[in-house]
Formats: sequence, structure tokens, C-alpha cells
Amino acid sequence: MTKLFFLISLILLPTTFTSQSEKQKPPTAAHTELTNYGFPIGLLPSSVKNYTFNQTSGEFSVDLGSACKITLPPDNYLATYSKRVSGKIVEGRIAELDGIRVRAFFKWWSITGISSSGDNLVFEVGMITAKYPSKNFDESPQCEGKHSSS
Repeated sequence: MTKLFFLISLILLPTTFTSQSEKQKPPTAAHTELTNYGFPIGLLPSSVKNYTFNQTSGEFSVDLGSACKITLPPDNYLATYSKRVSGKIVEGRIAELDGIRVRAFFKWWSITGISSSGDNLVFEVGMITAKYPSKNFDESPQCEGKHSSS
């Protein structure tokens, strides 16, 4: 169980490695909404195309245009975002999350929820949770094989 927790923690490391010549796009409405609920913008890739949000229910949907793959260093763990990511957000909590998966132990694991508690984020992967500093997600990762278009 401890080894599984450690490997999942490596998988969820932030993906802020971009070359100095690449510029961060200004935050989209979806990224701004994350900060309104106590989350860093780096939970979503920079490729957000469209975003819908129901303020009454907290339900949201993020359209990335296409599926997004990110390789997480140092051991080439993969994380994928579906073309559409959805869930429910309230202050400090994202629940019913659908569309983000990480690969560990030759298996894909869905991230089903994220909580923000102070300076940390707690990721839920099935029955397992992993905690990371929020500051590790201050920048939005770029999808592999995609170039930003202004």
C-alpha cells in the first residue's frame, strides 16, 4: 500500500516544464474559476477551448478540443485529459471528477476528486489519496505534441 501511494504521488507531480521561449497563455475563464474556488490554475492544461459552469449546482464542463497527454518526469509517467473534463466544484472541493487519468502499475487510474486544504491539494484516486503542495500547480501544463496558437 505504501509503494502504491508513493508511485501515485510521483505520477501527480506538477508538469510545469516548458522551454523559456514558450509563453504562458493568459488564464481562461475556466482557469479563473478554479482560483475563485481556491484551486491553482495548473490543474487544467493550457489548451482549454470552452467552459461551462452552473453556479447553482456547481457542475462544470471543460472542453479541451482534443484529448491531452502529459508525460510526468522523472520516470515518464503518463497523465491524460479527455477531450471533455467534468465535475462539481464548491469552495475547496472538486467532486464527481471525470476525464483525468494517471498511469501507474501498468494500469490507468481515474482521479475522482480533488480537495484544497490550505497550501495543499489532496487528490483522490479510487480509495487512495495523495497530498501535494498547491504551489506545484501554479502554471498550466501544455499538452504534448501541441503548439500554442494565439
